[in-house]
Amino acid sequence: MTPLSRRRFLTMSAACAAFPADARPATTSHWRGIALGAPASLRLEGLTDAQAAPLIASVEAEVNRLENIFSLYRPQSELSRLNRDGHLTAPAPELLNVLSLCSALHKATGGVFDPSIQPLWSALANGAAAVDVDSARKSIGWSRVSVRTDMIRLPRPGISALTLNGIAQGAITDRIADLLTTFGLRDVLVNMGEITARGHRENGQAWQVGLAGPGRKVVKSIELSDRAVATSDPNSLMLTKDQGHILNPQDETSPNHVVSVSASSAAVADGLSTALCAMPETRVDPVVRSFAEARIEMFV
Repeated sequence: MTPLSRRRFLTMSAACAAFPADARPATTSHWRGIALGAPASLRLEGLTDAQAAPLIASVEAEVNRLENIFSLYRPQSELSRLNRDGHLTAPAPELLNVLSLCSALHKATGGVFDPSIQPLWSALANGAAAVDVDSARKSIGWSRVSVRTDMIRLPRPGISALTLNGIAQGAITDRIADLLTTFGLRDVLVNMGEITARGHRENGQAWQVGLAGPGRKVVKSIELSDRAVATSDPNSLMLTKDQGHILNPQDETSPNHVVSVSASSAAVADGLSTALCAMPETRVDPVVRSFAEARIEMFV
């Protein structure tokens, strides 16, 4: 599975992008910036930029709050404290929800999706010796992580560590879309590392989303309405000369597919696309069928 640094969970730094006044309809608001270490954007139909400004401020505040749960790069985030101390008391509901989905993905993929892969990712990324890489691989084991509503505990404090990249960005995308819905917005396109579309464009048509294949070239366009899509490309970041950043804990020479998955939830789409790109094509369909309404949009 992909470790958190796939898109690098950095501090959010974002501002409304400047658009010429005649470049878009007056009743559509756009925002672009950096969220979770990746390009992020919102498109809000039926609002001017001035009307959208307080909503954008709420979005920024919410992403900041969620980074304080999921970020590996904030020392006091819940995930960082869990990895440092080996346990975490009173975990946030958002963290528990994501870990519950991790368990479902781990089971459906036969262990390919495994948040405990972080030590192996770190060893490879830091050029560790072969013996240390082998030791890190032996530390992987999601089934040994204890998750309760009052406590999360890692099996080997100081050695075990979790990463939630490959699912957290999708979860945050879902949360931001839900937040905008509470403000009464029904037609929005949200990209917080993964993409979810609610409602329609102002002209009544479905949202159009391009899917990038190898080399980040758009190879397909799909329509989205009340649905999310995520794309994973193992070779978009290389840990070593021959090793992409999405790892299969069971196979040192796993396949390297570029995969796009759509689903009603961006977190589900994110987790599935992450795992499937490191799995043989023959295993893909049974995994996707484990999640209602999920489907493959691109597999190359």
